[in-house]
Amino acid sequence: MLGCGASSAFSQTAPANPAKNQQEKPAATPIMLPPSPQSLLPEVFDGWEAAGPIKALTDTSQADPANAAVLKEYGFTFGALGSYKRDDDTLTLRALRFQDSSGAYGAYSFYRPNGWAKESIGTGAASDKNRVLFWRGDTVVDATFSRIGPMTAGELREIASQLPVPTGNKALAPPILASLPQTGLEGQTTHYAEGAAGYAGAGGVLPADLAGFHRGAEAVTANYNLPSGPATLTLLEYPTPQIAQSQEAAIRAYLKAGTNAQPPWPKPLTDSDLASLEVRRSGVLVALVSGDAIPDESHRLLESVHYEADLTAIPQPTESEVSKTSRLLIGIAALVTVGALAAILLGFFLGGGRALYRVARGKPASSIYDEEFIHLDLREGVEEKTAAVRGPHLNR
Repeated sequence: MLGCGASSAFSQTAPANPAKNQQEKPAATPIMLPPSPQSLLPEVFDGWEAAGPIKALTDTSQADPANAAVLKEYGFTFGALGSYKRDDDTLTLRALRFQDSSGAYGAYSFYRPNGWAKESIGTGAASDKNRVLFWRGDTVVDATFSRIGPMTAGELREIASQLPVPTGNKALAPPILASLPQTGLEGQTTHYAEGAAGYAGAGGVLPADLAGFHRGAEAVTANYNLPSGPATLTLLEYPTPQIAQSQEAAIRAYLKAGTNAQPPWPKPLTDSDLASLEVRRSGVLVALVSGDAIPDESHRLLESVHYEADLTAIPQPTESEVSKTSRLLIGIAALVTVGALAAILLGFFLGGGRALYRVARGKPASSIYDEEFIHLDLREGVEEKTAAVRGPHLNR
C-alpha cells in the first residue's frame, strides 16, 4: 500500500513535460581548484621539514608584488612558497611555474644579477652567499639558506630532480639565444625579455618602447669581454623581416639624434663610446652594440651576428584537399611524361630500323633522295610480240 500511495502521489505531482523541466534546470558551474603546491615543493626532503603549510601562489601579486608585471610577461601560471627547518637551520623556497621553458629562463635571467657564481643545479643555476637561484623545465626556484653547507648543492639537486619537465615545444629554450656569438661572451650576464617591464627591469640598453615589444619583439642582452674593453650586445627578434627593418630604422634615427633624442638616452647609452655605437639587421634580428670597446672590435662583434631561418614542416593530421589535388596533378604529369618518352623511343626504334635496312641495301638512310615516278614496263610486251611473230616462220 505504501508503494501504491507513493506512485499515486508522484503521478499527481509529476510535470507534464519532463524534458522541458530538464532544460530549465541551470547547469552546474565547474569549480577550478588551484594547483597543489606539493607538485612543486615537497613537505620533507633530505632532513628538511616544512615549518608550516606550503602556501600556494595563484597570482603574480602573491608571487612577487614588486614584479607582478614582469611575471605576467613571462607567462606565470602558479607557484608555491615554503619555509623549512632542520635542527637550527632554516630555509625558504619559492617555486614559480610558467607556461613554457622560455618563460622560466626569462624569469631566471631577470632575478639573477650579473656576476653571480655559476652552479650545477637543474638546467642552470647561480648563487650569491646564502642565496641560490636555479631553473629546470618551466620552473624557477629561489632558495635562501640561513647557512650554506657543503651539501647545499646536493640538497637542491634533489628538489630539481622532482620538478616536472614539459615536453614538446614547451621544453625549448628561447631560440634567440642561439644567435648570440660565443667568443668573448661573459657567463651569467645574459638576460632574456618578452616584454617592456622585464627588459627595463633587467637594465636594457634602449628605451623599452623603442624596442618594439608591442610589435611582438623578444630581446636578449649579454656582456662581452673584448680586448680593448667591455661591450654589450643587444639582440631584438621580430615576427617578420619587414617589422625588423622598420624598427632598425627607428633605432638608427634614435642613436643619430644623440643628446636631442626623445626620450633621453638611458644610462647604458650615455656611458658608451659614441664611435662604438652601431646597429645592424640580419633577417628578423636587429643587433645593437654598445660599450667602451674600440669601433673595429665592436663592428666585428656586430658582424658575427647571423640569422638563419629554420623552416619546419608542420604535419597535418589528415590529407587536405590541396594535397589531394597536388598528387593528382603530379600523377597526370608523370603519365604524360612516360607517354612522351615512349613515343620518342618508339620513333627512334622504327625510324632507326628502317634507316639501317636501307643502308644495308646500299641506299641512303633517308628516302628523301629517292625519285618517285610511274613507269610502264613496255619491254616485256615487245618480247612477247616478237616471239609470236617468229613462231609461224619456224613452222614453215
